Amino acid sequence: MSSPLRLSFDVACSVEHAFTVWTAGIGTWWPPDHTVTGDRDLVIVLQNGVGGRIYERTPTGIEHDWGEVTIWEPPSRLVYLWHLRRDRADATEVEICFRARGTAATRIEIEHRGWERLGTDGEQWRDRNRAGWATLLPHFQTAITSGDQR
Repeated sequence: MSSPLRLSFDVACSVEHAFTVWTAGIGTWWPPDHTVTGDRDLVIVLQNGVGGRIYERTPTGIEHDWGEVTIWEPPSRLVYLWHLRRDRADATEVEICFRARGTAATRIEIEHRGWERLGTDGEQWRDRNRAGWATLLPHFQTAITSGDQR
């Protein structure tokens, strides 16, 4: 059984701002090389609420599902099934907790789990996602410093 990926880091903003940038602002920071099509003109959406879809929409209107929100507790917790570039039946699970560190800082804790659902491919996908998180999170951290940080 593969152990979950666990990551944590601090950002200089309120919990509310961090949650909003991750969810409603996902299209402003998610890079094209972490999508199905790689198109620079994509619309990336994370719909709020349980059952909300996570997907990309191409300029021609084609949508590619990436996941589905399973727990929605703004601004402190978000959990979703994740199947970018995989069948939905092979979805892993991502849990993100946003914890206040005073009034102007937030600790973000991510646990990406469920690799055993992928059978013998689980370890390879876990390693691939570890590298993906490492290149994805700097984009989020940059977006946090843009605009109103309340």
